[in-house]
Amino acid sequence: MEYWQYSPYKVSSACLLFLSLDLLFSVGKGNVQDEVMRHLALGGEFLARGQLQDALHHFHSAVEGDPKNYLTYFKRGTVYFALGKSKLAVQDFDKVLDLKPDFGGARNQRGHILLKQGNLEGAKADFLHIFQQENNGDAYNNFIRAENLQSDVAIAEAHINENDWATAVDLLSRIIEVCPWSSYLRELRSQCYVALNDPLSAILDLRSTTKLIPDNTDGFYKLSLLHYQLGQAHESLKEVRECLKLDPDHKDCFPHYKKVKKVDKFLTDAQEAQEGENWAVCVESANKALKTETKVPMIKYQAFAKLCVCQAKNGEESEALKSCNEGLAISRDPDLLCDRAEAHLVLEMYDDAMKDYHEVLEHHEGFQRAKEGLQRAQRLQKQSEKRDYYKILNVKRSATKREIIKAYRKAAQQWHPDNFPDGTEKKKAEKKFIDIAAAKEVLTNEEKRAKFDAGEDPLDPESGSHHGFNPFQEFHQFQSGGSPFTFRFHFNYHLDTHFVIHVWCRAVNCERETSLLGNVLSEFRIKTPP
Repeated sequence: MEYWQYSPYKVSSACLLFLSLDLLFSVGKGNVQDEVMRHLALGGEFLARGQLQDALHHFHSAVEGDPKNYLTYFKRGTVYFALGKSKLAVQDFDKVLDLKPDFGGARNQRGHILLKQGNLEGAKADFLHIFQQENNGDAYNNFIRAENLQSDVAIAEAHINENDWATAVDLLSRIIEVCPWSSYLRELRSQCYVALNDPLSAILDLRSTTKLIPDNTDGFYKLSLLHYQLGQAHESLKEVRECLKLDPDHKDCFPHYKKVKKVDKFLTDAQEAQEGENWAVCVESANKALKTETKVPMIKYQAFAKLCVCQAKNGEESEALKSCNEGLAISRDPDLLCDRAEAHLVLEMYDDAMKDYHEVLEHHEGFQRAKEGLQRAQRLQKQSEKRDYYKILNVKRSATKREIIKAYRKAAQQWHPDNFPDGTEKKKAEKKFIDIAAAKEVLTNEEKRAKFDAGEDPLDPESGSHHGFNPFQEFHQFQSGGSPFTFRFHFNYHLDTHFVIHVWCRAVNCERETSLLGNVLSEFRIKTPP
């Protein structure tokens, strides 16, 4: 056997190698522990200053550095608890108690989280364990508190089974103050709110459940249904899309999505058309929404509200009134009542319009639109007892300027004084002819028409805004005996209609009135126009 196999030097070298490796391992382990302690210390400092995210970062590093150290999990669980991340906090406290079952601080923290989550049985178990091990009075009080809450939940459930929704809501609200992270209790209360016809409160509770349970597809579906029942198609569409993100083939969400998507598009199109004053498109889109949804009242209300406005603007006043009535049968909304009042005004139903405005003001005293509308209705009713320029030309209040000029020319030709023999008929025609000219002057002038539509006659000397009336200011291409002519006069509205007609006759060489014209001109001391 060779000498070197037994050489003391060689043996010593082998031992030295093992000793070196052990030393390196010990030094490395010491460095890791030092790093873990450093992260725990920094995390504690940030936690004391309320910088929770920074504290969480260091506690994450501490857990990664030493996954067997129960203290790192406890520190991180405490931060999770402070951030409201209850599930993650419970997981860390579970790990602490696996590593160190007698750590009462972790068990106490876990008990409080379970209490907030509404896991009353788990909370009772933790508090009872602490009391039995440490004879802790606070733990015993918390145990009794959890036991009483369990009893209250059972009573609330009994009230729900008996359809005593209001009592159940009161009791559940008190329980939820102690157990705010319980999705089950919020779900129960949302059911009660729905039964009490309080969908807005139900929505608040259901939205909480979707945050407490990240994959809560049923919660998103119920939220979508509630928004839809409120007539909020766009909000309903957003919620059902959240459901489909979690489960694209959800048996309830998918068919609901297809329907809501159509309704939302039609109502959005109607709204955009209304804003763009494209009344025909607005009417068409609203009717499509009604064909798509035939049952849900508030969705139908949204469509009828659009029709009420757009049909009136589109010249379909009678249909508009029907749509207004359909909508108001669902909801006595103040804006829709004002819309119906506007339709009544177009149809010259002034008493009905004022009745609508009074109803709004009875329940909404400061509703400015109703105040202004009522004043306008009163002025229009007073105005209707005088002259109505729209009636004179036989046009609708929604008539365009082109339609007004066309109606004016037709009426002027029909009531031309030369078409009537002398006497009563001619005097009637003269008066009618003056009214026709006045109607044209007012309705073709945007400012004067706006005043008239607001209930003020801009040609009435008593209105305060009268500045003279030029009834025959511009007759363009009006045919009289086959010859076109244009003429212009300036005189005051209070002058006798005969005078106006006679001036007009002079301008068109109306021989029959020439002698009388001279007398009138002399009477009013006005020079004959050249």
